[in-house]
Amino acid sequence: MRPTNPAEHWGTTFQHLAEHWERRRQAQASAPAPAFTVALTREAGALGTSIAQEIGRRLGWPVYDHSLLEQIAEDLGVRTNLVESVDERRKGWLLEMTEHLLAVPTVSETAYLRRLLETVLALGAHGECVIVGRGAAFVLPPETTLRVRLVAPLEERVKVLAERLGLSHAEAERQAERLDRARADFVRQHFRKDPADPLNYDLFLNASRFTPAAAAECVVEALRDLQVSVADRQRPAK
Repeated sequence: MRPTNPAEHWGTTFQHLAEHWERRRQAQASAPAPAFTVALTREAGALGTSIAQEIGRRLGWPVYDHSLLEQIAEDLGVRTNLVESVDERRKGWLLEMTEHLLAVPTVSETAYLRRLLETVLALGAHGECVIVGRGAAFVLPPETTLRVRLVAPLEERVKVLAERLGLSHAEAERQAERLDRARADFVRQHFRKDPADPLNYDLFLNASRFTPAAAAECVVEALRDLQVSVADRQRPAK
């Protein structure tokens, strides 16, 4: 039976993470350590999902991409496709009010963003996960977050989208440009950051130069180095 009040809805958002968090708490009780997270941003067609899944497999960590939308949709009590309608793009006040007045099923951008931030921050607080997009690279603490940007030449990304989505070259190019523009607008509007600025990241990776496995290995090695660096800084001076 679905929850019938907001508190119960919020509980279901994290229900499936309970075992993971419990293991994390037990590990911290015996050996306190910072909780690290990998936050990926990506250009459309830069194999972000494939690389994220490979990173998760190597680390034994869960990966949150489209599943994060499903959690938020469950919390809001609506279908996932309605949440997708406001994900990574700005919805104007006029459109939102129009849909409300016309009784069109929709999700308030404010409600979505609140749930999104709560979810991302909770995941980051417990750590040991990979988050793709959703502003994670711009809201989680840099001290314990490896922030990665995946890019590739437009022509390479168009080929990937055309193959995976069954589109013509022209359609795939339009799709790449539309997704890149929507994601950039989402970040600029809500986090006041430029997603193309390399200074917002710890690792800027041209995915077209590596297989997903090799790219994932680069990310894992960078994470290990970050963990060692943070541990060294936290070690009491002799």
